[in-house]
Amino acid sequence: MLRIDRAASEELVVTEDEAVYAEREIADILRMLEDGNKVSGGLNKVQEFHGIVGFVRFTAGWYIVLITKRSVRALMGGHYIYHCEDTSIYKICPTMKVDNPSEEARLLALFRGVDLSRNFYFSYTYDVTSTLQHNLTKFGYKAFPQISKTPYFNDRYAWNHRLLSNAFPLHEHNEGSGDWKTKSPWVIPMIYGHVDQAKLSVYGRTIYITLIARRSRHFAGVRYLKRGVDEEGNVANEVETEQIVSEASTTGFYAPPERFRQGINGTGRVRVPNPRYTSYVQHRGSIPIFWTQDTTNLNPKPPIEITVVDPFYAPAGRHFDRLFARYGTPIMVLNLIKSREPQPRESKLLLEFGACVEYLNQFLPEGKKIMYEAWDMSQAYKGKKQDVISYLEDYAEMSINLTGFFHSGPEPFLHKLRSESEAVPYRDTMLVQNGVCRTNCVDCLDRTNAAQFVFGKRALGHQLYALGVVETPQLEFDSDAVNMLTEMYHDHGDTIALQYAGGALVNRVESYRRMPHWNSHSRDVIENMRRFYANSVLDADKQASIDVFLGIGSDCKPCTPPERRAYQQWFHPENLDPIFVPEQCSSALCEFAQTRADFWDEYYRPRLFTSLQKHFAFSMSSSSKLTGPFIPRIVAPSMQPPKLMQGVRRWMGQGSSKRKPNPITIPPKAQPADNPREALESHSVEAMVARALSPIVSVDEEKEYQRYIEQNSDLMDTAGSVEKIDQKDYNLYSHEVRIGHGEIDDLDVPEACFRRYDAHAQSVARQPEVASEAKETLDKTQQYLNSSLPQHVGYY
Repeated sequence: MLRIDRAASEELVVTEDEAVYAEREIADILRMLEDGNKVSGGLNKVQEFHGIVGFVRFTAGWYIVLITKRSVRALMGGHYIYHCEDTSIYKICPTMKVDNPSEEARLLALFRGVDLSRNFYFSYTYDVTSTLQHNLTKFGYKAFPQISKTPYFNDRYAWNHRLLSNAFPLHEHNEGSGDWKTKSPWVIPMIYGHVDQAKLSVYGRTIYITLIARRSRHFAGVRYLKRGVDEEGNVANEVETEQIVSEASTTGFYAPPERFRQGINGTGRVRVPNPRYTSYVQHRGSIPIFWTQDTTNLNPKPPIEITVVDPFYAPAGRHFDRLFARYGTPIMVLNLIKSREPQPRESKLLLEFGACVEYLNQFLPEGKKIMYEAWDMSQAYKGKKQDVISYLEDYAEMSINLTGFFHSGPEPFLHKLRSESEAVPYRDTMLVQNGVCRTNCVDCLDRTNAAQFVFGKRALGHQLYALGVVETPQLEFDSDAVNMLTEMYHDHGDTIALQYAGGALVNRVESYRRMPHWNSHSRDVIENMRRFYANSVLDADKQASIDVFLGIGSDCKPCTPPERRAYQQWFHPENLDPIFVPEQCSSALCEFAQTRADFWDEYYRPRLFTSLQKHFAFSMSSSSKLTGPFIPRIVAPSMQPPKLMQGVRRWMGQGSSKRKPNPITIPPKAQPADNPREALESHSVEAMVARALSPIVSVDEEKEYQRYIEQNSDLMDTAGSVEKIDQKDYNLYSHEVRIGHGEIDDLDVPEACFRRYDAHAQSVARQPEVASEAKETLDKTQQYLNSSLPQHVGYY
């Protein structure tokens, strides 16, 4: 129960009762409050809400922000992830006196400028601010040396952190990782980004693919007003993308133990970790140097200026040190900005960023250096001499092999059977991800999203292989699974681009695959115009709203200056150690499965009837109607419909009738037909009778029928090659039948068979009592042999 004092106008007084009340006790408390407030009109129900966003104060008085509408967007181990659909703001003290009403109204309008009903997500029982690996193994994480039931969340991605800290004590736990702890169940951290989930059906197995993007609240803003890095090492447009692939065999993060599993019996454990959860994390962010772009001249491509040249690259060092603390080593940097330009713009950043990484690397020990790769993705696409997707896939495969990905259990036992005949070793332990790949271009939007999709595609293959769904980590393009992932990354990129640049993606994955849609050029032009309008007209107000929402202003408390370290010791040595140790994480995961099962009431809702058709797990977007989710569905060119652009070009290529009139042609004289059927009218009775008496199937009709019976033949093929069944019994039976019918040309009967036959006939002839009965049988046998054996049978 939470008590908010509405009498105090200048001070926020919030009292939380940690006692747990039953329904009858809650009814008694409400009745007592009703009786105590009868003088002032009693209790009035204002509105139902689903959570508290926080408390905010502008010039006078406090406001409370409530979540009034929500919708389910994802399901993670029985925990729902909700999208905030609508909010309401109420004054806490209705009689507060405002000295400057115009300024109060202006700040309130700016605060409302951050639309909380778009791209804000939260969960009651799952920490959406942290990765799945961190949530399941946080007690094995080095920042959590002791197991505690106190909930933690990462304040870097909690956009309502300042709003909550006004009422609830949030004590910082670890500065490097940015984890905060609180004992209040009223604290609901909200992330700003994107959440999407889809269901993949693979021969009765249900696979959940979840994509979560978390935008950092530090140095947050819009495109041209937030560039580069700040003094504390926070970069602009910093987004953490997590791709989770899991099998919905059980609802929670745990599973029942095997009955005779070694090491389980006698320990008292009733639950074991569910080995069917995997995740892969990527990172994007602006180039960590001081640079800006001036937009006062309304230039669509404003020049890039490096404002401050730091010889020690201190902010960049703080940025990479935080990456070491959050993700571990190695840190891989994929720089996709341009290297050759007629007028140097992006190339300035290329040289400066390369020098920055080279400087920082000289102080790192071997094996812990930043792995920097600069590649002009735009030039590779325009030059048409290099396959963009193939290069990114090779780099993604190398990155995944170095950093790994999270898997909550060992590989399926089927992989052990295959590893006996292959060179791939079998993994019988869980897998953790140490390190991350940091991808960037100049805006961290279009090229970055295409590259992250390729990374996600390669990671999806490894994740499905770890779950035992596919036989090889290689996934083909144009299959249902990859197409589903492509659409998810398109939505992910569009959302990130709208938040930062005011427009959707310009160049999508199809463009770099050289398979653009016919309207892609016009769509890119429209999106560029939309971005230009948003950056020129709307960005100033949008940035002001973000600053007010996050508490960045003149009235905020001055923050302490960043720590000044020696230029050679720009990093903390302890951050270079492995963040997640498999042995410690394995024991922490077992402890998590034993202690955390707090999804039951929210998932099953025992006090409310829920139809299965309305349940989120059933209504989730799925591929259950598609057969073979890993089969490439490329339509043959001959079966493709005519393209619109080709028709337009053909029509434009034809000359005008005024300039090139059609010549007058004289039809030839009618000649008698060679076939009398051709002389008849097609719809006459005589023609119908003639076709019925002598039917003829034309070549076109035969081809049409052949296409009809083979139109669904590709759907009958499976994803892998099916070995032919060994038909030994059928071949033996067929061989004996052919022998009986005399169809074997090279049959040779051994001479010993005929000798045994003659000896048997002579022995029967010596016995008078059976000679008469056996003679008839021998004669029939001889007739059968003479009739069944071919005439050219030889002896050997």
